[in-house]
Parts: sequence; C-alpha cells; structure tokens
Amino acid sequence: MTDVLRRGRASLAFSFFAQGAAFALLVTRIPAIQDRYGVSDALLPAFLAAVPILAGVGSVTTEQLVKRIRPSRLLRWSQPVVLLALLGVGSGDRLVELAVALGAFGLAVGALDASMNMLGVSLQRTYGRSIMLGFHATYSLGGIVGASLAWVGAHWHLSLFVSYLPVVLVLLPAAFVGSRWYVDGDAASGLEAGAGADTGGDVDAAAGKGQAESGALVFRLLLPLCLVMTFAYIGDSTVSNWSAKYLQDVLGSSEQLATVPYNVYMVMTLVGRAVGDFGVRRFGAVAVVRLGAVVAALGFAVVAVAPGAWVGMLGFTLLGLGLCVLVPQTFAAAGRLFPGASDAAIARLNIFNYVGFLIGSPLVGALGDAWNYRGAMLVPMVLVLATLGYARSFAPEPDRYGDGHERPRTADVGRGSNGL
Repeated sequence: MTDVLRRGRASLAFSFFAQGAAFALLVTRIPAIQDRYGVSDALLPAFLAAVPILAGVGSVTTEQLVKRIRPSRLLRWSQPVVLLALLGVGSGDRLVELAVALGAFGLAVGALDASMNMLGVSLQRTYGRSIMLGFHATYSLGGIVGASLAWVGAHWHLSLFVSYLPVVLVLLPAAFVGSRWYVDGDAASGLEAGAGADTGGDVDAAAGKGQAESGALVFRLLLPLCLVMTFAYIGDSTVSNWSAKYLQDVLGSSEQLATVPYNVYMVMTLVGRAVGDFGVRRFGAVAVVRLGAVVAALGFAVVAVAPGAWVGMLGFTLLGLGLCVLVPQTFAAAGRLFPGASDAAIARLNIFNYVGFLIGSPLVGALGDAWNYRGAMLVPMVLVLATLGYARSFAPEPDRYGDGHERPRTADVGRGSNGL
C-alpha cells in the first residue's frame, strides 16, 4: 500500500477516535449538564432525544450534499463543529444556549458519522480486505478515553468547561490537520483503474446497476441491513442506559460496582473490533456476523438469568464481544451491495443508528416498568438473534474481497483526493 493510503487510513482512524472521545464526554456528563442548566427530569428526555433526531436529519442532508461535495470535505468541517458544540455545552448557563449547542452537536454528528463511514468503506474497497472494524476499534478506544476523562472531571469536581476545553484544544487542531490526508472514493477508484485490477470491470458494471436502481428498489435491498443496524443499536443503547441500574436494582450490587459493566462492555468492544478484521479475512463477514449475533444473544440471556452481580458482569462482557462486530460490518456490507452508490447507501443506513438508539432505551424502560427488567432483557436478545436471518446480506459477491478472497494490492494512488 502507498504512503497516501497509509496516511489516509491513519488520519481517518484518528477522526473515529476523536468522535468516540467527544461523544463519551457528552453522554457520561449528562447529570452534570442537567445540574448546570437546571433541566428538570421531565424535560431531560426531550433534550436527549433531540440529539439523535437531529443527527438523523444531518445524515439525510449528507446524502444530498455528497452529490456535490466530497465526503472528505464534509468530515473536515463537521468534526470541528462537533468539538466546538461540545465546548458550547460546557460554556453556557441558559436553556436556550444548551438547546443551540446540542442542536449543532446533533446535526454535525449526523454528517460526521455518515462521512466517516463513507470514507472507511471506500478505503476498505481500495485495500481489498476488511479494515472497517479497525476504524470502529479506534472509536471504542476514544470512548474509553473520553469516559475516563469524564470520570476525572467528576471526581475532581471540575466544571464542564474546564473538563472539555483541554480535550477540544488537543483534538480539534489535530483532526483538522489530519483531514488533509483523507482519501475519497474517487481516488480509490482511480487506484483500482490504474492498477488494472481484475475486478475493475465487474465493479463498474455493478456500479452502473446500483445507480440505475429506483429509490424503492434500493431501499428494499438495503432494508435487511437497516434492520440489523437498528437491532444492534437497540442492544447497545440497552447496555449504555440500563446496565448500571440493572446491576444495582435487580442484581443487588453496590453503587460503585454498578459503574463497572459499561466500562467492561466498552473494553470488550475494543478488543472484539481490534481482532475482528482478522476474523473477517479468515472466515468471512457472514460467519463473523453470525457468531457476533449468537454471542450477543447469549450475553443478554446471561444478564436476564444472572443470580448476582458478577454473573451479570459476565453477560455484559459477552455483549461487548458480540455486538461490536455488527455495526462496522453493516456499513461495509452496504458499500459492497451498492458499489456505485455507496455514499448514499451509507447515509441512509446511518439513520437507523439513531432509530435504534431512540427505540432501545425507552423500550427496555417501558417493559421493565410494566413487566420486569429481567424479562425486558429478553427483547433485545430476540432482536439480535433476528440478525441471523439477515446474515446472507453480508456475503460479498464472488469477485470481491472477503470469504477467503482478497484482491491483489496495488502500488500507487497519487495525491490525496481533496487536493492537499
């Protein structure tokens, strides 16, 4: 691989890391944000729901913008907006200021998530082997770092502004400088064409077919992946929102121990994604997705029947290992399914990230109140198992990478796609 591709991969990985840290710093300090702005318990859900809703709007808008603007440019400018909006959350003292900051954060996150994964999918296509899980591993690492910094801020009673400012001062210029090395999909296409890869004609033909499909047909083909994305984020939001309460209220743990499951979950997500690309290269995407779904379902089952806190912790460990592979592989599958319209497919698919996030927490909470929380854990278990029925959607075509086949690597790509 050329230096241009290596730099593009490293700079994009840093963008994933920065976003993981920023998002963790926001969601782990929600109690402090609520106290700073005097947000009532009744009003808090509206503020929290607004972020993923606006992120969905940002993702839809990105689908239209990438027809005229390179994803690399959208990512270059949306990431600073996210970081500055995070700082804005820590700077104000009135509700209207919080609303503006969270609104900007949500809209920019939608564009950032979509454009990051667009670039990741196009780079994976250029490499001819699975690398998407590695990008999402750096996101998990950023989340762990962000959550740890949030703990430091809470432990030392630092204000939100003081907690956020050093992070923004480090990440914003680093991400902006790194953005000059992003590699867009058209540069990847130029690499493949210049190398005369065997798959070039087949990819071009598939691209033409993908672009010629009507909107309804495209969505019908994308729908299985949209459902998997929704199921994965229902599971993820269940862990992030209910793991502490479940361990303390249902399994009788201490307040301190109740903070551990989510950290364990994040660490195992990092571990699973760090090694997941090797599994995809060796066994194929379908096998990895099936295994991930089974392990995640087993994790929910263990949580549901756990007699005590430590067995419950084992369940959340399994959840991290299982759920971690589903989202990156879903984005990668969309890129393979629509090689000529992968940016639009990823932008649409990204919306269901936020759909799952919005559904998951209220669903488990409502079932827990109406029934019991052990039974509520069985619902995301069933949804994750439903992924097995859609696993064939992750199968690559015979002429593309995966399932034991990797395209020959090529030698040169020229300058970065954004002209810098």
